[in-house]
Amino acid sequence: MGAGRPARRQPACAAGVFVKAGKDTRAAQEEIARLRVEIEQHNYRYYVEDAPSVSDAEYDGLMRRLEALEKDHPELVTPESPTQRVGATPLAAFGAVTHAVPMLSLGNAFDEEEVRAFDKRVTDTLRSSGQLGPAAEPDYFCELKLDGLAISLRYEDGKLAQAATRGDGQTGEDVTANIRTIRSIPLQLKAGAPRVLEVRGEVLMNRREFERLNEAQASRGEKVFVNPRNAAAGSLRQLDPKITAQRPLRFFAYGWGEVHGPAGRQAGKFDEPAPGTRETSTLPRDSHSAMLDWLGELGLPINTQHNRKARGADGLLDFYARVAKLRPTLAYDIDGVVYKVDSLPAQKVLGFVARAPRFALAHKYPAEEATTTLQDIEVQVGRTGAITPVARLQPVFVGGVTVTNATLHNEDEIRRKDVRIGDTVIVRRAGDVIPEVVGPVLEKRPADAREFRMVTACPVCGSAIERPEGEAIARCTGGLFCAAQRKQTLLHAAGRKALDIEGLGEKLVDQLVERGRVKSLADIYSLTVEELADYDRMGAKSAENLVHAIDKARKPTLGRLLFALGIRHVGETTARDVARHFGDMDAIMDASEEQLLEVADVGPAVAASIHRFFAEHHNRDIVHALRQQGVHPVAEAAARTGGFSGKTFVLTGTLPNWTREEATSHILAAGGKVSGSVSKKTAYVVAGAEAGSKLANAEKLGVPVLDEDGLKQLLGVRE
Repeated sequence: MGAGRPARRQPACAAGVFVKAGKDTRAAQEEIARLRVEIEQHNYRYYVEDAPSVSDAEYDGLMRRLEALEKDHPELVTPESPTQRVGATPLAAFGAVTHAVPMLSLGNAFDEEEVRAFDKRVTDTLRSSGQLGPAAEPDYFCELKLDGLAISLRYEDGKLAQAATRGDGQTGEDVTANIRTIRSIPLQLKAGAPRVLEVRGEVLMNRREFERLNEAQASRGEKVFVNPRNAAAGSLRQLDPKITAQRPLRFFAYGWGEVHGPAGRQAGKFDEPAPGTRETSTLPRDSHSAMLDWLGELGLPINTQHNRKARGADGLLDFYARVAKLRPTLAYDIDGVVYKVDSLPAQKVLGFVARAPRFALAHKYPAEEATTTLQDIEVQVGRTGAITPVARLQPVFVGGVTVTNATLHNEDEIRRKDVRIGDTVIVRRAGDVIPEVVGPVLEKRPADAREFRMVTACPVCGSAIERPEGEAIARCTGGLFCAAQRKQTLLHAAGRKALDIEGLGEKLVDQLVERGRVKSLADIYSLTVEELADYDRMGAKSAENLVHAIDKARKPTLGRLLFALGIRHVGETTARDVARHFGDMDAIMDASEEQLLEVADVGPAVAASIHRFFAEHHNRDIVHALRQQGVHPVAEAAARTGGFSGKTFVLTGTLPNWTREEATSHILAAGGKVSGSVSKKTAYVVAGAEAGSKLANAEKLGVPVLDEDGLKQLLGVRE
């Protein structure tokens, strides 16, 4: 199941959809066998390779057919059937499983010195044993250290017989019923599996799927998980496998335990162990990397994308550094990388010490979670006025850096996590992602811990803070007046759909604001050629062109000026409709919410936003300052009444002469509306070159289609 892709739904068998298999049990048996193989192939492509080979509808059709056949022939149902993944009867408790081959842990390294010491020990041992030449370096296989739950899968005659957690390495918990629900784990291996095969690997959950799970848990008022590993472990330890089946778990194999016994086409390839022993038999391949290839050939998911071979300590450290850069982009969490001597004969020479192999090492990354004290909660104002609570922390080293601040997202998140000032909190940092507070350690909460109260005035400009009903984010209403929002609002105002000041780009706006030269939109109109020429990347000609563009913008239409002010919820079309209705800026600024609601298509949220914006004297001052700089908007052309009033047009493709904005302007001037999607209510679709699905939808629904000339003729425009 790929990142961001929903879990495959469980199809329900619809009675009467399929014709019964009849009395020919042999024919039914053959079709069932074929369907099982085909469905498992599709499962592998979907959940392991992230490359679906059929549509969901086709997949569901195959599953319904298999369910129908098994319903008619219950004697043919087997535990390995794809229909049996939905979860068994809830368990009373987990049984204990003794591992045939112990699940050992790995030694850890945290710096370069420890990695080089490991490589030296390996090199010295292999050279002294004759496994390595005097000047040769060991070959290693390097893997990601997945941050999930270690699992051992036992296959007998190619069928999944048992699954167990690592436990203490000798004994784990029997989680077979839950493991069977994970669709990336084959219930039946491909041809060539030995009589007994223990596969070692990791069960984990992708970050995006983890976030979706937590959102669903929170919406139901249920426990949210701290991190993906915690979620994976909790999902596997559900006593009801049906709950596990609903969780987006995945599995990657990285090793093996007991392997012995011939089977099928592999007869004679494996040696039987002596009676009563648990010794691993002769393996089919002679290197770790080749063994993983073999496991993949049997149908087991292997995390091959980032695994690499390396030689010597320098090769190991290069792999560590490369993965460190990739780490923030991975779909899942890792806490390090693993180095293994690739040669199996060399591994045997190196052997084991205590509970860890001498031939492998885990090189850990700095911890991504740590605990510290939340000293205070302050708020920051974003570029769009969003008010974000920020945790001020006692400095803590996490994720390779010292963290003093972390995001708390919004007021609701603080309440949901029950984070209070003075708490000991868990802080998470992944790569370059902004650190966040995961939650409090409740057992360490001091008696004087204080709840957070959202401020009511902007800490930057003093404007009122509003939180519209139904929204999670509180915002500063200061708009253009607020320094924190100034750059973004200036760029918006200079945009093509607003004042259209060509040449006023991001780099120049940054300089103008940072030097304190421009504090409001009105200041733009006082810029001169001489001073602009001194700015970076601005020569005399560029300065002249910009001043000329600014002069042209002294007479925008009223709708463009209103849109340029950046009022929340007021888009280009709404600004034009409001401008046409009221006629001048003073009338708009003085309008009540009730009067604003009289404008076509203006609802309560838009009316309240406009009214609140002009209730702030700072925003009125900017309008007055614009007038003093000679900015006098012209009235919008009244929309023509007639046959186009209320008719909806949809534009698609590239028109030969008109831009999309020009076509929209003419349609609106004629009293029509412009929509982004085609429906039965669409009056006309205007199609240009490379028109896409909207044209196809219009033809399917019988909506009239026009080209540019047809639109001009319809609107009565002559150019």
